[in-house]
This record gives sequence, C-alpha cells and structure tokens, in this order.
Amino acid sequence: MIEEGRALFLQIAESVEDAILDGSLGEDTRAPSTNELAAFYRINPATAAKGVNMLVEKGVLVKRRGIGMFVAVGSRDHLLTERRAAFADRFITPLIAEARTLGLSADDLTALIHERAEGSRS
Repeated sequence: MIEEGRALFLQIAESVEDAILDGSLGEDTRAPSTNELAAFYRINPATAAKGVNMLVEKGVLVKRRGIGMFVAVGSRDHLLTERRAAFADRFITPLIAEARTLGLSADDLTALIHERAEGSRS
C-alpha cells in the first residue's frame, strides 16, 4: 500500500481522502487518529500527524478537542471538486493538446473515448 518514492505523509493524506470519497469514512464521523494511522502503516506517528494536519489545513478534517479528528461536513464535495480539477489538468488538457496536434475534432475525440470505454468492458 505504501508507494516508494512519494512522501509518506502525502500518501497517508491521500488514503484518508480516498476513504472519504468512497464513502467508507462518512462526513461528521470520527477519522482515524495519528496513532492508529501510524500503527496501521507502521510509520512514525509524526509522519502520520503531518498527513492529518495537512487535511486539517485543507478543511477536510476538523479537530474536536478531547474527542479526536472528524471528517468535515462538505469535505466529500470539496475533494471531488479538487480531484476533478486535478484530473482535468493532468489528463484532459494534455489529451486535448495532442488531439489538436493530430487534427482530431472534439467529436473524433469523444468517439475514441467511447470506443475505448466500450472495449474495456469486455
């Protein structure tokens, strides 16, 4: 589960975000503590805390004094918006640029996407 070459705290934050996005960590529910994350991933608690604090700064998690960390209300929608924008920047923008280079229209590109999507279901 831990990926070599990427900062551990970023991977921890992303795994918590993934759990929020897939619904296994619901909004306004208790999030894993830094110690729980550290034990699960077998990492230093300070590293886990860095990932958790990053999510607190983003407003994805909120600290409730004496109780722990909780998933902020609205965080799923916030993460979806953020990830969709990142997806577009990382994949769609270069795809469109390459399509233009190849002389493909938007309709051609859409048809190619549909063909590939249908082919991957087989």
